[in-house]
Amino acid sequence: MAFRAFLLVAALLSLLTCFHATASDPSLLQDFCVVDKMSKVRVNGFPCKDANDVVAADFFFSGLHLAGNTTNKQGSAVTPVNVAQIAGLNTMGISLARIDYAPYGLNPPHTHPRGTEILTVLEGSLYVGFVTSNPGNKLFTKVLNKGDVFVFPQGLIHFQFNYGTKNAVALAALSSQNPGVITVPNAVFGSKPSITDDILAKAYQVDKMIVDRIQAQF
Repeated sequence: MAFRAFLLVAALLSLLTCFHATASDPSLLQDFCVVDKMSKVRVNGFPCKDANDVVAADFFFSGLHLAGNTTNKQGSAVTPVNVAQIAGLNTMGISLARIDYAPYGLNPPHTHPRGTEILTVLEGSLYVGFVTSNPGNKLFTKVLNKGDVFVFPQGLIHFQFNYGTKNAVALAALSSQNPGVITVPNAVFGSKPSITDDILAKAYQVDKMIVDRIQAQF
């Protein structure tokens, strides 16, 4: 009997470990937890406002039909729809983003530390890819056309490039209310304060002058 109890406890602990390992955001403990933007309480996420004060607007966002401004160096624009835009997404574990690409526009290599991304091409064609973690660093790429879908696993560096001569549009869903984004070149070469050029020169095996020139772009 004691051995059976031990096996049951071990199985339950194993299940809990699996759930903890696979979940990006904590599960709901009530119907919803709309962000209380006036609260001064600091928690992992956001505190809830009184359910009696919740209104339909807390679950609403308008504007995703509008194209983002792609007149920038990368030729792309991301319009996020996460908990910062929809307070009702708090604790829901999901968010959206619209990405617009000018011809030859790039959504540069980046990661989402808290969410897996599934991307659907609405217009145009995209060359997309992601790289696995060390030590393999294997690159997976695919050309996507209208209606095609591609998945970028959580935390892995990925990118999208519009290699066509027409604008492209994609819609991304992410498995977190606040997946976060770390754009690799911005983080490495545009940090504040800057990472010293001797460190970056050694890491990238280039001359310090090259590092200085790249940092000047950010």
